[in-house]
Amino acid sequence: MGEYDRLAERFEEHRDHLRVVAYRMLGSSGEADDAVQEAWLRLSRVDADGVENLGGWLTTVVSRICLDMLRSRRARPEEPVGQQMPDRAGDPDDGGDPEQETLLAESVGRALLVVLDTLVPAERVAFVLHDMFAVPFDQIAPIVGRTPVTTKKLASRARHRVRGTSGVPIVELSRQRHVVDAFLAASRGGDIGALLAVLAPDVVRRADPAALPPGAVTEVRGARAVAEETLVFGRRARFAEAALVNGAVGIVVAPRGRLLLVLTVTVAGDRIAGYEVIADPGRLRRLDIAVLGD
Repeated sequence: MGEYDRLAERFEEHRDHLRVVAYRMLGSSGEADDAVQEAWLRLSRVDADGVENLGGWLTTVVSRICLDMLRSRRARPEEPVGQQMPDRAGDPDDGGDPEQETLLAESVGRALLVVLDTLVPAERVAFVLHDMFAVPFDQIAPIVGRTPVTTKKLASRARHRVRGTSGVPIVELSRQRHVVDAFLAASRGGDIGALLAVLAPDVVRRADPAALPPGAVTEVRGARAVAEETLVFGRRARFAEAALVNGAVGIVVAPRGRLLLVLTVTVAGDRIAGYEVIADPGRLRRLDIAVLGD
């Protein structure tokens, strides 16, 4: 086996870990693969025998590549959110494998990926490396170009955004989540009986026009009518996840971790009294979205 082959073999031992790190930083399997490939190219141009800790070296290199990619992404004109029609939400848009991307998003958590996208690049890198991979701050600091103390503050700010805040008591949040989870389960299963059980008789569904097919009504009233329409939404329910929205339990719909819709939900007793489907990009950007704790 030649020197190049031995180096490639050593790199392959770390590829899966590097891809996981890159995906959490970038939220795109295609971009994660590009970052890992770039790390391999950089490794092939150095004297690897002088690298004492290859895994740590590669993680640092991939992190710097991802940071550059995040900064470049942020410098580009902002990509619109919430403007894809629901029937196109699962279409591939980056040349990657949609099923693989869906599995990756589910493994990380759609709400988490949505919140990570709101962080500035240095915050995202610091949070991912420290909170998800236990990299010490003194090792992260050179990557983001800050002191260890400042890097710790970056991760702390990111953690606060990820966890969010709510003035709702924990017991009430738990009750809301139970109801919302039942709604999602019924939607995914296409179970109209279960939907009727979780919807209040006088439930109201409101929606932005951007979330609906042309000509569809923006307001629907009554459990039966809302349940029947929700079954149409059920086609996209596999892309949905409960999240903290403006301090209460709501729903994010994020195919492959990319925000498409948000449902703000009003829970009364053990049923949903109403929900609103938000797809307008301006309204989506004004929402305070965070990850629900276990």
